[in-house]
Amino acid sequence: MNSFHKHMKKIHILALGLVVMMQTSCKKDLLDQTPTGLLDAQVFWKTEADATIALMSAYAATRAVFNRDYYFEGQSEFTRCRGTSATSGNILRGDPYQGANYDPSGYGASFDKYFQYLYGAVHRNNYVIENITNKMLPTATGASRTSLEAIIAEARLMRGMVYFRLISMWGDVPYIGRIIYDNSEVTQLTRLPIKQVRDSILADFDYAVAKLPAKPVGLGRGSKPAALAFRGKLNLYWGSWKKNGWPELEGFQQNTAEAQAAFSAAAADFKSVANDFGLTLYKNGDPGQIDALGKADILPNYFELFTPKANGNSEGIFVFTHSGTPTNPSQGEELMRDFSGRTVEGSQCWLAPRYEIADRYQLITTGEFAPKLVPMNPTTNPAARTTLNSAVNPNSYANRDYRMKASMMWDYEMCIGLTALKSTGMSPFIYQAWAANVTIGGVRYISYNTDGSNSGYVFRKFVRNYEGLGRSEGDFAYPVMRLADVYLMYAEASNEVSGPLADAIALVNRVRARGALPPLKADKFANRQAFFDAIEQERIIELVAEGHRGFDLRRWRAIERVWGPPGGVGVWRIDTYGAQQQRYYLNTIDRVYQHNYIFRIPPGERDRNPNLTQNIPWR
Repeated sequence: MNSFHKHMKKIHILALGLVVMMQTSCKKDLLDQTPTGLLDAQVFWKTEADATIALMSAYAATRAVFNRDYYFEGQSEFTRCRGTSATSGNILRGDPYQGANYDPSGYGASFDKYFQYLYGAVHRNNYVIENITNKMLPTATGASRTSLEAIIAEARLMRGMVYFRLISMWGDVPYIGRIIYDNSEVTQLTRLPIKQVRDSILADFDYAVAKLPAKPVGLGRGSKPAALAFRGKLNLYWGSWKKNGWPELEGFQQNTAEAQAAFSAAAADFKSVANDFGLTLYKNGDPGQIDALGKADILPNYFELFTPKANGNSEGIFVFTHSGTPTNPSQGEELMRDFSGRTVEGSQCWLAPRYEIADRYQLITTGEFAPKLVPMNPTTNPAARTTLNSAVNPNSYANRDYRMKASMMWDYEMCIGLTALKSTGMSPFIYQAWAANVTIGGVRYISYNTDGSNSGYVFRKFVRNYEGLGRSEGDFAYPVMRLADVYLMYAEASNEVSGPLADAIALVNRVRARGALPPLKADKFANRQAFFDAIEQERIIELVAEGHRGFDLRRWRAIERVWGPPGGVGVWRIDTYGAQQQRYYLNTIDRVYQHNYIFRIPPGERDRNPNLTQNIPWR
């Protein structure tokens, strides 16, 4: 049987641990296509429709290694990730994110499975690229050729994204740029130096920039702005590594000139995305309206941005789509299940804000930080609920950045309870009073039920506030690249080259304005360091729970800045009551820090291929 199905079955597991599975149906307006595994190669690769069907398989595999990146947020200081939920409906049987460690320390040895699935996505994209290039392009002309080149560009964009993720975690990695037909073809592969892999990624992004349309042909499809944004991000990371060093990666050298060139290239791409395509922040960055403390009938526009109401908005430069419904839940997203508690369709609260994030939300009245919250235990202190700046006094959260109410809940904040796809009415979050009968303002409620939070907060971000869908049935188009991130990356890259620029300051202020914050004061962009600090602050708040912070800390060499130096006393994470919850980096030796800056090449891959060397800290 000379067929796509035969080929994909044959390469079941490569020596690299490449897992290739066969389920390929996905989002109804993007990925819900006839499975390519059922089509014989003799009648396939004939039409543009064939090429599109194959591309959907590549989208499915790539989506599986990017659409739950929020777990990586647990490797930062502001989000607790206590584990991962199971996803039986994942496109590649099982879940690439499961079995890994998303604590702030000790995570570098636990991503063997993710490594395998990344190469699975590489393989799917290679299959599309090579077959269209060799079997269809030679005879294609005119508009048909343009369309086929755009499909190749989408696959090359995704292949570049996957390799970018690989080098950002493991540094030097094997590079496979063609279809693999037998395991013997990869048993002798070596790890290529990171610069060579980076150059191949840039070539993919360059092709995508040249061949993709200015606007995607459908929700979840690639476009020129997406390719420019990812090329810019690759150069931004390369500039960071060259500026700050990566001593855990053998042979990697700091180089100021290379760093500056990379930052310049990144800034140019980000500036083009910001200015040349008519893209705008969701609802043009209007903060919208906000309800009174303790109410949630009216939520800011930033909240809507992370619900299906925002699907298709131009801020989502590159998204992965989902089509969860009660009748077809297998391709739904898991956001509600992971971010909310049992009150909301029996969800599991795998992620929750840590106590320390609350103090990062600034005041809309001054644009500055509020006085630090004071943890107090209301079970032992009768004045805790009324004391000014007490962490358990709801009034302590007045006049904060609108993104705070849109992103998280504190004591006596409300959300809609959901059971069996129906609303159960409003439910107040009260830390450690789980599913309790409470009376507020003369109205009886059942309090929010979850023990998944041990900080005193839960997320509101990504949690739907309407009935009709279960915890795993969402149809949100998950953003892998969005415009606000591009604005902040442009500000960072241009600041590295030229210091604070007027247009960069304006873009940071545009992001702040969606939280109803005033523009930055002059001292916040008086010099490079002051402006970098302001940019970092916005990245923390704007991108919280989206999976960026851990990668930022590593490329900035900032783990020691956050958690203290090796051999130190470590840092406690506490709750709103003042109880100590977790302590990280206590008496931690330098080798553990090194482990957190670079990930371990999976031992199983090295067992199958002795040519795969190991990263320095893991030897």
